[in-house]
Amino acid sequence: MESWTKTDFPHPDAALAEAEGLRWLAAADGGARVAQVRHAGPGVLELERVRDGSGSAEHARAFGAALARTHAAGAPSFGFVPGQTTGFMAGAPMPGSDAATWGEFYAEARVMPFLRRAEASGAFGARDVEVICAVVERLAAGELDHPQPALVGEVARLHGDLWSGNVLWSPTGVVLIDATAHGGHAETDLAMLDLFGAPHLAEILAGYQEVSPLADGWEDRVALHQLNPLLVHTVLFGGGYAQAAVAAAARYR
Repeated sequence: MESWTKTDFPHPDAALAEAEGLRWLAAADGGARVAQVRHAGPGVLELERVRDGSGSAEHARAFGAALARTHAAGAPSFGFVPGQTTGFMAGAPMPGSDAATWGEFYAEARVMPFLRRAEASGAFGARDVEVICAVVERLAAGELDHPQPALVGEVARLHGDLWSGNVLWSPTGVVLIDATAHGGHAETDLAMLDLFGAPHLAEILAGYQEVSPLADGWEDRVALHQLNPLLVHTVLFGGGYAQAAVAAAARYR
């Protein structure tokens, strides 16, 4: 079978981390299909080559159902990263966490580190930081905690970077690549699909809900779960992502 090799990693260990994450996701019983890892070494990752196909509503619905089972496979804790290396996000090691709740984890390991990096780059003014920090306080206090989908336990097994570019539509269905796999809240993956407009999103969500119904009010929390990727993109690209992050935060302050 054909393969392709990826070498554009911010750190040699990032290739090993991604490989471990893909294997961890692939181990979920009945879960979403993941590109097979052929070889991984420092700075080098070889994966099966996924043939291009045209996405269909049928494949989208099947992917949604499979993603629900991936999430339900769970993780030992919030912020857990499989393997012997740390995960990487925005070109740096993912901040660790020993938080017992999702709100604490999201505040301390997914919002504040990237807020501080973006602030240091000049992307945010004092008022912007105040708005986001108000949400951080609510998260840390548990005021914004909410249940996982029905099939998921306390912590979901996340792809972690599930934007549409990492969802490949092969002739036989969806295949996932480029994971930043970790333990978190299932709604985060779904919010990432929404952020950059995944094809057939309504069908993906319908398939998901057939297997693992989402908790009440999930639509109102999409922007909350998008706050981390918006901050990450602010760090990486600046521009309008900073304003989008502030606007997302303002809904929950």
